[in-house]
Amino acid sequence: MYYLGIDLGGTNIAAGVVDENYKIIARAERKTKKPCVPGLDQELAEIALEALKNANLTLDDIPWIGIGTPGTINHETGIVEFSNNLDLHKYPLRDLLEARLNHKKIILENDANAAAYGEYKAGALKGAANAIAITLGTGVGSGIILDGKIYSGFNYAAGEMGHVVIVYNGRHCTCGRNGCWEAYASATGLINQTKEAMQKTEDHTSPIWKLADGNLDHVTGRTAFDAMRAGDPVGKAVVDQYIAYLGCGITNCINIFQPDILCIGGGICHEGETLLKPLREYVSHEVYTVHTAKKTAICKAALGNDAGIIGAALLGLM
Repeated sequence: MYYLGIDLGGTNIAAGVVDENYKIIARAERKTKKPCVPGLDQELAEIALEALKNANLTLDDIPWIGIGTPGTINHETGIVEFSNNLDLHKYPLRDLLEARLNHKKIILENDANAAAYGEYKAGALKGAANAIAITLGTGVGSGIILDGKIYSGFNYAAGEMGHVVIVYNGRHCTCGRNGCWEAYASATGLINQTKEAMQKTEDHTSPIWKLADGNLDHVTGRTAFDAMRAGDPVGKAVVDQYIAYLGCGITNCINIFQPDILCIGGGICHEGETLLKPLREYVSHEVYTVHTAKKTAICKAALGNDAGIIGAALLGLM
């Protein structure tokens, strides 16, 4: 059995053919056109057929096509209700795409939910009954698995943990609220905190400024961590603060859902145990279940950028 999954992103569209062992055997990728519409359905149809061709397969060889897309997805109507990243509003993606692909069944899901399902079926969350996947990127993506199924709520918009407020009236978030977890724990949030800390120091010969070549525009999500390793107290202070913000949100996730396991993905997780060890220590002291023996395991996501493709491909198995 083969499955086809598409990860629709604001920058790239990636498609993959997944085999019965949940491994990607063929791929296709292209840039996301801006604006997306009109023409998004054609782009998706073309990349789906390209991936199948690369696997020497046809539409007849797959039971459905799964698509993970940013935004709120109405599972009943197949409509993307709203996606700010793609500028979609009430977009009938399922019907448009089925019409282009000989009425092959199309299954839509939020991209973070699809990635979480990929980790649940084939990655770090495999074997768990209840699990959460957090992705630290431009924003904070989150997907929640309860009793083996994606939890999306009555209106298909649940699981937006990045928009839980952790600082009252704090930093402005792109969602319109102030103080959201995303504004502090995303890669964007880390970069902003690093820049602010650098601007407050008068020593522009310090390691953190040298790592950025003396230019704030060169600051990345690694700058503070690299500065910390170089012995820079500014870098260490930024990392410590970032881990506290990240840990605050993760503690909230655990207190609400009590998952067996929570995995963290995104570029910041390349820091490995430099990030995870102090994060686990912070959370262990903050969770409501601090005095119980059973604890939520916190680990690094396993599938990287493939999680969205694999999860989307396997949506029909729920």
